[in-house]
Formats: sequence, C-alpha cells, structure tokens
Amino acid sequence: MIVVRTVAGLRAALRERRGGSIGLVPTMGALHEGHATLLRAARSADDTVVMTIFVNPAQFNEQSDLAAYPRTEEADLALAEAEGVDVVFAPDASEVYPDGFATTVSVAGPIAETLEGAERGRAHFDGVATVVTKLLLAALPDHAYFGAKDAQQVAVIRRFVADLGIPVTLVVCPTSRDADGLARSSRNTRLSPDERARALAIPRALTAVTDAAAGGIRESGALRERALDVLAAALIQLEYVAFVDPETFAPVSSVDRPTLVAIAARVGATRLIDNAVIPPVAPTTGGA
Repeated sequence: MIVVRTVAGLRAALRERRGGSIGLVPTMGALHEGHATLLRAARSADDTVVMTIFVNPAQFNEQSDLAAYPRTEEADLALAEAEGVDVVFAPDASEVYPDGFATTVSVAGPIAETLEGAERGRAHFDGVATVVTKLLLAALPDHAYFGAKDAQQVAVIRRFVADLGIPVTLVVCPTSRDADGLARSSRNTRLSPDERARALAIPRALTAVTDAAAGGIRESGALRERALDVLAAALIQLEYVAFVDPETFAPVSSVDRPTLVAIAARVGATRLIDNAVIPPVAPTTGGA
C-alpha cells in the first residue's frame, strides 16, 4: 500500500495503473466498519482501490465540531491495508486549498438548501461539492463509493457530477449498521452508554414509519407523527423529520412514489443523522 500526500504523488502512483479500473473511496478518517464495507465494495469491483483521508474544514459550520473530529491516521492506515487498499491519499489542508484558492462548486435548489443545508448552513454542501470535485479530478476514478446514510450528500454529488460532466460512476452502498440497528458513524464514539441507548430511537422511528407506510398510511404528516412519538419517548433533541423526493429533496406530502424519510437529532452533544426509503405503493391486481 502506498501513502501519498500530494496530488502530483497521487497521479504518479496511478499513472501505471490506468489500464485497469480505479475505485475511489473518499473519507475523513476515523474509519469504522461502515467505511470498511465501502472499501470491500471497491475491492470486489475495481483493479485499483484509492482511499482518501482528509478532514475537510470547508464543510464544518461549527469550529468546535471540526476541532473535535477524531484524527486516527495510524489506525486508519492499518484498516486500509487490511482491506486491500492500494493507494491512500492523505493531503494537508494546504495541498487541497493552497494560497490564493478562490473557487467554490455550489449546487442550487432544495437539494442543497434544505435539511442539512438549512441546519448546517449553505456553506456545508458548498464545501462538500468543492472537495469531492477536487478529489475526483485528482484521482480520475472509474467509480466513487459513498454510503446511503449521507443521502443528501449523495444527491448533491450526483447533481454536480451530472451537471459538470465528470466521467465517474457513483456507487451508493447501503447504510452500515451495528447489531443494535444504530447507523455507524464516527460520531458514535462520543455517545455515553445512556446516550447510545437513547439514540436507538432514531432507527426505531424509521422502522415505525416504514411499517406504518406498508400498513397503508401514506400521508406524510401522519407518518411523521409515528416518528415523533418514538423520538419523544427517548428525550431526543429533534432537528427534523422530513419526507422528500430522494433525488430533488423537494418535500413530499403523500408517499405514493419512492420517498426518503430523513431524521436529524442531537443526543446529548452529539448530532446524528439517519434515513430510510419508503417504497411506492405496490400495484393492485384485479381478478376475473
């Protein structure tokens, strides 16, 4: 496994590998089993696997959150090597944002301005779009791998990849969960045992919504009440429970087509997100 710190070093490492497919797994480090599932997906599909480690300051709206984000490069490199990563790109901020850097990639509309964009500030998705664009252009991969837990981030990336004509196929892997159902996140390490137990209300709320929809309740307001009942019992500080189109993130009032239900909440001082897709109503078949 090769570790490089510069774009020039990354391109040199990949130059002789261009005959086969290249898979890119962008991360901010603090790796866990969720990241490992992305690496395994890339390893199974691509000839060369590139993983990035970069804690992107441009996508943090709270400096305290940026400062608290765990940096565990030694452990991250060990996991990457165990999962068969070929090249790790781990630049400093000055390599990604050199002196005089003055360009921002920005996606307009509900896809970037609602939910996470509203809660974390418009600059959040501008930061995501800009850094992912730079990583894609640095590595020029055939495939780039992301987790479904960050559904809005994936939608933003899909939009600018299509709009800018970046030649990469996005591969979205299912949300990785611990045995108790909690979506895996680097932030989970901040939860106390009591907070973690309360955080389990988030996946339970999603299950309550999907079960209710399967049982025939299709009005998003009524489904939202099911989620609120579960979350309130756990004394969770809710930011939003939203029902949106999974591609445009426009709000949905009736879930008669595929609908994303997204939750963001704080458990203690830790902010968590999770989501699920409600499938469309199954067509009815009539008999003779």
